[in-house]
Amino acid sequence: MFNRRLLRHVRYAFQQVRSNHSLQERIDAIPIERYRNFSIVAHVDHGKSTLSDRLLELTNVIKPGGKQVLDKLEVERERGITIKAQTCSMFYQDPRTKLDYLLHLVDTPGHVDFRAEVSRSYASCGGALLLVDASQGVQAQTVANFYLAYSMDLKLIPVINKIDLDIADIDQAEEQVENMFELPKSDCIKVSAKTGLHVEQLLPAIVDRIPPPTGKVEKPLRALLVDSWYDSYLGVVLLVHIVDGQVKRGDKIITAANGLKYEVRECGIMYPDRVATNTLKSGQVGYLVPGMKESKDAKIGDTLMHLGKESITEVLPGFEEPKPMVFVGAFPADGAEFKALDDDISRLVLNDRSVSLQRETSNALGQGWRLGFLGSLHASVFTERLEKEYGSKLILTQPTVPFLIKFKDGEKKIITNPDDFPDLSLRRSNLESLEEPFVEAIMTLPQEYLGKVIQLCDDSHGVQKEITYLNMTGQVMLRYELPLSYLVDDFFGKLKSVSRGYASLDYEDVGYKQSDIVKLELLVNGKSVDALAQVMHRDQTEHIGKEWVKKFKKFIKSQLFEVVIQARANNKIIARETIKAKRKDVLSKLHASDISRRKKLLSKQKQGKKNMKTVGNIQINQDAFQSFLRR
Repeated sequence: MFNRRLLRHVRYAFQQVRSNHSLQERIDAIPIERYRNFSIVAHVDHGKSTLSDRLLELTNVIKPGGKQVLDKLEVERERGITIKAQTCSMFYQDPRTKLDYLLHLVDTPGHVDFRAEVSRSYASCGGALLLVDASQGVQAQTVANFYLAYSMDLKLIPVINKIDLDIADIDQAEEQVENMFELPKSDCIKVSAKTGLHVEQLLPAIVDRIPPPTGKVEKPLRALLVDSWYDSYLGVVLLVHIVDGQVKRGDKIITAANGLKYEVRECGIMYPDRVATNTLKSGQVGYLVPGMKESKDAKIGDTLMHLGKESITEVLPGFEEPKPMVFVGAFPADGAEFKALDDDISRLVLNDRSVSLQRETSNALGQGWRLGFLGSLHASVFTERLEKEYGSKLILTQPTVPFLIKFKDGEKKIITNPDDFPDLSLRRSNLESLEEPFVEAIMTLPQEYLGKVIQLCDDSHGVQKEITYLNMTGQVMLRYELPLSYLVDDFFGKLKSVSRGYASLDYEDVGYKQSDIVKLELLVNGKSVDALAQVMHRDQTEHIGKEWVKKFKKFIKSQLFEVVIQARANNKIIARETIKAKRKDVLSKLHASDISRRKKLLSKQKQGKKNMKTVGNIQINQDAFQSFLRR
């Protein structure tokens, strides 16, 4: 039995080596002029991942009828969104010329939270399929991703999807593509990714319209780091685009961003999973296993070079560190679970290097972490993965954004935790300005909801930049500058509510701008509850402060002494609620006419309650915080 198992294992390993060797021979027979690197540009739920699967089926990479290959995370399949950039190589024989082509599909996230990942993915491509849902038309993320792709000089092929639906309006979708993107209607390819209708027309169009990579194999190695993920056995695996030169197993490489040196242990293509070819050359998109141990060392957009040739190798442009823009405090629902939760968060951060992680301690909630994310969706996905993949139970504070404090002496300070916000009354003389991050929001919506959406944006301290009526479609495109703090405060949910679900949203960062902001605190018997503090616009404080004290009162049990709940902003009490003390009837055994004795007992009880209040502590259980923060 043992010998049979060993024999089967040897045969399988031998078949794999033969398969990989034949794959490498097939790649070597295709010149760079017949490479095509492309991505798919689309709004959420317009069928990007489904179309990717149809293309993989047509090129025999996968068998028909399987689950979505490129959306590998459970949360991606549940939400219908792409979070991690994925790639897959395909071999396509053009039936017109009988020539083989090597196609690299880079499946990118559509949401703005992952815009840095999207731009790096686009940088590895020569063109893109611009996908528009025939039943919904052009949406906000389609517009934003189009401008990003256009700015990077990608050749765009317009594709109208979901033409099989009864509610599909193909003519309207073509009109929008022509009017908004100045792409001729005659260039549009009409398909149904779900049924596979006309999808086969895309492959010849990709070959004809998308230009090949322009790199040179004979030049020194320059590889663009597109993405990375962590493997328990291999360490960090890098997804790279080989711009110039070639890399093979055993090569010594160095990173431009931090000068770290590695030896390539394995390299190959995604087909659709890792297939070792031991060589990657100019124009290809594939993976490297460099023996990297820390995900934070993989800087997206970094340049990989051959060790010893740094002086003659030009670093690729566009590298920048991801900057977290939404911060939350995270604490275990049960303090005894801190160590287990710490291990879970650490494991998840290994696969998401854009999350910043810092230990913090709250007087109210105990030990926890300050987590920084690229945006509100990024934060939501991360916490959902913690709960579903690891079974973790968390208490999350309200999301906050970084605030920039400038002082007259030239000092600048970025505040990510409301508890660190300075006391403005103490430093007023030295304070120059308080600034917060703003974004330019792009919204598309039916014209009938325009008034309500404009009102929502105005109430959110927005400034209108542009309003465009899309020809004959009844759709409107709005551009607004909004404070990021309003955007992370469920702005998308409010937008969906006032537009009955028809509006779409995308946004991009426009930097810091001056704002009138203060810190709002909740006090219980004069003591600040640090986990509940928030920084907000001054005109919000009175309304929200009154809401806070009324709501928090419901979660505090009556004590033997009076409990005062207050909201304070800029050292001024703006709202108050009082929970009366529990009282014993000390007069029950007295005669009704004994007035002096009555007064003496009541006075003694009153003094006892007063003394108790000065030394008593309010015990607020974790359920109270969870219920309050779930709003």
